[in-house]
Amino acid sequence: MIETIQGNLYDYPKYYDLVFGSDWKAEFDFLQACFEKHAERPVRRVFEPACGTGRLLVKLAAAGFEVAGLDLNEKALAYCNDRLTRSGFPPTAICADMADFQLDRPVDVALNMINSFRHLTTGEQALDHLNCVAQALVPGGLYVLGLHLTPTVGEAMDEESWHAQRGNLSVISHLKTLGVDHRRRLEKVRMTLDIYTPTRTSRLEDRIVFRTYTAAQMESLIADAQAFSICETYDFGYQIDRPITVGPETEDVVYVLRKV
Repeated sequence: MIETIQGNLYDYPKYYDLVFGSDWKAEFDFLQACFEKHAERPVRRVFEPACGTGRLLVKLAAAGFEVAGLDLNEKALAYCNDRLTRSGFPPTAICADMADFQLDRPVDVALNMINSFRHLTTGEQALDHLNCVAQALVPGGLYVLGLHLTPTVGEAMDEESWHAQRGNLSVISHLKTLGVDHRRRLEKVRMTLDIYTPTRTSRLEDRIVFRTYTAAQMESLIADAQAFSICETYDFGYQIDRPITVGPETEDVVYVLRKV
């Protein structure tokens, strides 16, 4: 019988990072292409709110960018800063709320690639976040924001699985939507990590609440912030030469926003 642990997914950064960090290169290549295509000035400083384990920050630092991040989970932050330090870079991730922060120096690009933005469960928090990011950016700076939208045409995908392996450690992640409250715009999901080692099999289970966005609601939020224009939109295929048009059927989208 599999031992099941009920806990916060982000309190287990080793397993979280294996699953979500294994596909870093597609995102990394896309980000570099984004900088080249959309930035109005050379990109030197990059900032990631909700940076988690720093899976992208360390790769960007190795590519020569000056990086910083923030997160509320202290275990993920410790993992991120230790990773940066071991790779020879300053431990620049801090503990802070992504809806209430200020940076000492402006950055050229901010990024939030895999749905972390939807942890902000109220419209006020989401608007505060966009305003904080805008204040952190240089004039004309970019915010690369990836999230799942709720389609209003067709059936929404309500289940996903990923698998990753490093050495003798194997993790299978499974996400399932348990229910959506459309009035309150809240989606409840169950995330499980099945963890396999040569001597042990266990399961980590977490329940997460996300704020939902249709395409129209996301466009309205960006307009309400009055801080960004939409440069371009892409899907999670991360093909810089294949932008998409966001419509009522769209689910996975990366917004490339420019500070106005």
